[in-house]
Amino acid sequence: MTDRLGEFRAFAERLADAAAAAIRPYFRSALAVEDKGAACFDPVTEADRAAERAMRALIRDRYPDHGILGEEEDAVAGAGEFTWVLDPIDGTRAFITGLPLWGTLIALNDGSAPILGVMNQPFTGERYTGGGGAWRNGVPLRSRRCSSLAAARIMCTSPALFDTPARLAAFQSVAAEAQLVRYGGDCYAYCMVASGFVDAVIESGLKPYDTQALIPIVEGAGGRMTTWDGASAQHGGTVVACGDPALHAELVSRLGRFA
Repeated sequence: MTDRLGEFRAFAERLADAAAAAIRPYFRSALAVEDKGAACFDPVTEADRAAERAMRALIRDRYPDHGILGEEEDAVAGAGEFTWVLDPIDGTRAFITGLPLWGTLIALNDGSAPILGVMNQPFTGERYTGGGGAWRNGVPLRSRRCSSLAAARIMCTSPALFDTPARLAAFQSVAAEAQLVRYGGDCYAYCMVASGFVDAVIESGLKPYDTQALIPIVEGAGGRMTTWDGASAQHGGTVVACGDPALHAELVSRLGRFA
């Protein structure tokens, strides 16, 4: 599998390049925004759709027996164990407001777990990769050791995304004890955990394409990323990512009953 992992990683970078080429013309330009949400505003643009189409075309050509799970089109079952999990623009709200806190997420799942992940930010020129380690533009990443909640820097994309009052209250209880709380970031916040600048991200209501690429990056840098009760985060739901496994254990102990 080691040889194949290198092959798959190189292909994932090709996917990132194709998505970037499709997205760049749309960022900070006038473009139509469609709301696909039911309960809350959930934007999608032609940039999202064009990027996913470009990646799907490459996968169908190179690995026709692989499955595809993407945010914008129907899932495709594969003939074997491998599935590519795609979010063409994670952080579309940031994208349509001109903020660079978004990225393309690409994961490969071997049927048990995501074995590699890429978060590509073409505007800033940053590419985060994970799987047997974690890197930003080829430079190894290491998360920060911070076992104390009182010293921790915590992020969450938006408190409005907590899907029950109990989960919002649980997050607010933890946030009240942290050194610093920042909102926004989407996938970028998780890469800051891997980079050692943020100590924890706490969220809920996530989908598999929101999480799978980020797990190998956070954990490859020495952190932990699970659901609030410590289970695999690959299916989404409630998610907590920490740079320090000790802080992760504390947060799971506090948040687990709300998972």
